[in-house]
Amino acid sequence: MWFSVIALLLVSCGDDFLVEEPTGNEPTIKQIGEAGAVNPEINGAFMTGVYSTMFTTGTGGTGSQSDFGQKGFDIYSDMLTGDIALTLSTYGWYRAAITEFQAPLDFTQQENYQGWRYYYRVINRSNLVIETVLQEPQPEEEADLIAIINGLTDENRHIVAQAFAMRAHSYFNLTQLYINDVTASWNSPTLPIYVVADLVGNEKSTTEAVYQLIEDDLTRAISLMDDFSRPSKVEIDKPVAETILAYVLASHNDNRWTDVVALTNSAMSGSPASLMTADDSINGILGGFNDVNASGWMWGIDLNVDIGLGLVSWWGQMDAFSYSYAAVGDNKAMDQGLYDSMRADDIRRNQFLDDPLSTRNLQPLNKFFDSDRIIFGSSQIVKADYIYMRYAEPLLLNIEALYHTNPAGAKTALKDFAQTRIDDVSYIDALNGQALLDEIYKQTRLELWGEGKSYYAMKRNKATTVRGDNHLTFVGEPIPWNDERMTLEIPLQEIQDNLFINDQN
Repeated sequence: MWFSVIALLLVSCGDDFLVEEPTGNEPTIKQIGEAGAVNPEINGAFMTGVYSTMFTTGTGGTGSQSDFGQKGFDIYSDMLTGDIALTLSTYGWYRAAITEFQAPLDFTQQENYQGWRYYYRVINRSNLVIETVLQEPQPEEEADLIAIINGLTDENRHIVAQAFAMRAHSYFNLTQLYINDVTASWNSPTLPIYVVADLVGNEKSTTEAVYQLIEDDLTRAISLMDDFSRPSKVEIDKPVAETILAYVLASHNDNRWTDVVALTNSAMSGSPASLMTADDSINGILGGFNDVNASGWMWGIDLNVDIGLGLVSWWGQMDAFSYSYAAVGDNKAMDQGLYDSMRADDIRRNQFLDDPLSTRNLQPLNKFFDSDRIIFGSSQIVKADYIYMRYAEPLLLNIEALYHTNPAGAKTALKDFAQTRIDDVSYIDALNGQALLDEIYKQTRLELWGEGKSYYAMKRNKATTVRGDNHLTFVGEPIPWNDERMTLEIPLQEIQDNLFINDQN
């Protein structure tokens, strides 16, 4: 009976929380927590529910065909930066709201609600896991929390650690997508904080308070994961949590670069993953980015027939070899200027079709592809997986952090990385100061194109982007990182439902 009730609660998209006191036959948080103390599979099932939010359609609360979990916001963010160009728009997805910036300038647009609803849903479900494992809401005092955690089994300790990490990951994404300038708003109220499993409406906390929660959650999770050996790459492990924390620290505090170096070094040394090679095998950068077993992947999900993804998916929107929009007229391609910035001997040029006469020009036909490689092919996504993080991320962030702490070391590390992609890297020897940092930033954009990370890098580097001539709008217009068009708005629904928030600012 317990598992049937839990299964029903996990798939419910309505309330996303359990009642403290039962109104019928449903269990309370405490009752499920007591059962989970005996059988950790129960708590594990709730954690699986958190991860499933990342790839389930509609988890942003809409029926939009761009609403399919974390990878949907990876597209949003890469399009906002301009690194992904919408070069042909037949069906209109992403065009007005994202590429023409209507959503960032109009809080009534559903794209604002979609991101807000998705990340707070993950937060709520993470809080639910924390409460069921602890058998009570999270204590306010850290000492009380640690005392409870110390009494848990190893399995339950690892489950609650993952929940802390997922909660932090969501709050971090909210700071990036919904706060225009983190530093300028450090002492201003920006986002509501929830640490209990009930989204009843809270007032906005300061950016500083949100970041403190994120850092506390990740620091705690990293400590609790010391002896965690995850069963699959869908779970967050210690190196993944360390990389997330490195992103967090790099995003707001110039005095934390030494910590970023330490975290990324630890993540790389502790992960079994490695840098993807320049060949076309499963482990190579021309290998399709379609198999979670690739040695370069640190975090991802093995999509299968039971998950049932099809047209409404990241693959459907990005991949011409999947049966969906990218195949039939909603083309997503690399920004022309970014492509032209690649050196002629850069192997990554081969990830994109270079044919100015083709309507598919600069589509990532050799970076992302369903393994059948038939244009407008598979209608079900079963031979292509979702990537959330790979080894190149802590590596490139480490090089960026080294620039701020040890520029000579950064130059050496950049050359080591670049020579895996470029035949002649001697040009790096002449780079110093801002020119060196600009090259690190460019290499990050080139390496991680289409993976949802260029938005973080743009904000970290306070960069200005200029759209190339293969965009449909705003071609050649410089758009700085803190332009209002780069940040989503608190949605109308939140303002209507939350009595503590009365405007989108």
